[in-house]
Amino acid sequence: MDMDVSSDSGVENRTATDASLILVDFVRFHGFTWLLPLSVFALALGGCDNQNSHKQAQMPAIEVGVVTIHARPVTLTAELPGRTSPFAISDVRPQVNGIIRDVLFVQGSEVKAGQTMYQIDPSLYQAAFDNAKAALASAQATLMSAKSLAERDARLVATNAISRQDNDNAQAAYEQAQAAVQQQTANLETARINLAYTKVTAPISGRAGISTVTKGALVTANQTTALTTVQTLDPMYVDIAQSSTQLLALRQEIARGRINGDAPATAKVSLILPDGSRYAEEGKLQFTDVTVDPATGAVTLRALFPNPHHLLLPGLYVRAIVAEGVDPNALLAPQQGIIRNTKGEPTAWVVGKDNKAELRTLQVSRTVGNDWLVTSGLEDGDRIIVEGTQKIRQGALVNPVAAMLDGSKKTAANTGPEN
Repeated sequence: MDMDVSSDSGVENRTATDASLILVDFVRFHGFTWLLPLSVFALALGGCDNQNSHKQAQMPAIEVGVVTIHARPVTLTAELPGRTSPFAISDVRPQVNGIIRDVLFVQGSEVKAGQTMYQIDPSLYQAAFDNAKAALASAQATLMSAKSLAERDARLVATNAISRQDNDNAQAAYEQAQAAVQQQTANLETARINLAYTKVTAPISGRAGISTVTKGALVTANQTTALTTVQTLDPMYVDIAQSSTQLLALRQEIARGRINGDAPATAKVSLILPDGSRYAEEGKLQFTDVTVDPATGAVTLRALFPNPHHLLLPGLYVRAIVAEGVDPNALLAPQQGIIRNTKGEPTAWVVGKDNKAELRTLQVSRTVGNDWLVTSGLEDGDRIIVEGTQKIRQGALVNPVAAMLDGSKKTAANTGPEN
């Protein structure tokens, strides 16, 4: 301890001696008028140098928590708003006029394609069918008679037993009878179809909605108001809106080769429900629309999801997590280590050469989980300071230790960058 004190005293004596020599030279040229102020200045200079030397000698390395980042493949996703829509939807409307005699389904229940849902009074249509059936039978009988007459006259005209005019008339009558049979057959088919239309059936399989009519209501053919609506809920579509700006930026990144965007049609999609929970089933992206909505500036993406338990209902607002591509050399920096400066630019403290703190300005593109995807400002193997940043300044000596984030220990070197 005595040797250290004497060493410090020697430094102080040398400093004071140098200051005295400067003072003597100045007085020699300018006189004694400036003696007192310069004496004070010399003593202060010696004292400041002495204090700075002590601070530099005594300043310890600041312990900071760091995370070492490495380039690795990362699947990039986007969380986008979306709404569910049924896989198929069909309005049930009557195709004939009449009174509803029976409602043959339970509202809100599952129905099968072809299942009878409403019964319209068939009395008039049954009578029309029977009439058409009788008219066909009459035409067929006339045809048989006309056919026999035509065949007989054809034999007689060959022997000149009858005139050619009589034969021509018989042949024409036969052809008219054939046409009448065809006409009555078509009329019978029309009557049969109208009679069948008195049973209003489900056009598709799915869940029936609310019935807008009850037993006894008068309905008309092809009326604008649907009797009910049937919707196929398994599977279910989710229509996702993505900003055209985001889509353009993504395609530019793919074109530059920064992102591997192969096979977008098979991209997997997951859903976050309105209560914040994640939907158990995973969907697939079906297609991306080619038109930008001029009102919203968004492009619609459609995904298909299994819905075996009918948890997804039409019109439900959800958040869709869509896989956009893979960045093969992504650098992810913890959000805890990214700080915005007064200009709003993202910055990070990095352990530089000789374990000295270095503040860098970064460029980031998006968040990936709890990390920022850094596109500029960091390199593979850099150590980012995430703990103790409030105690450091540019060029300060630091002692980097492994930081603890989210309860797990991150890889960080205590001395020097990693190989």
